[in-house]
Amino acid sequence: MTQYVMLSQGLYEAAKSAAEKNRFCIEEQIEFWARLGRTCIENPDLPSAFIAECLLSLAESRSQKLAPFIPRSL
Repeated sequence: MTQYVMLSQGLYEAAKSAAEKNRFCIEEQIEFWARLGRTCIENPDLPSAFIAECLLSLAESRSQKLAPFIPRSL
């Protein structure tokens, strides 16, 4: 389901710039920022940079069809 929200032009332009760097579309970038903010609030003991890297890693693994990790020795 899609919902529409009003954003300031400044926020839109910042998201557009960041989206290009992160290889997201603008909507994905804004959703990423929202998830990052929520996760930082829920985990105040973790550094925000660590949380951002974790979320980017999760987004990257979902966007690519990566092979699952299979250990060589069991």
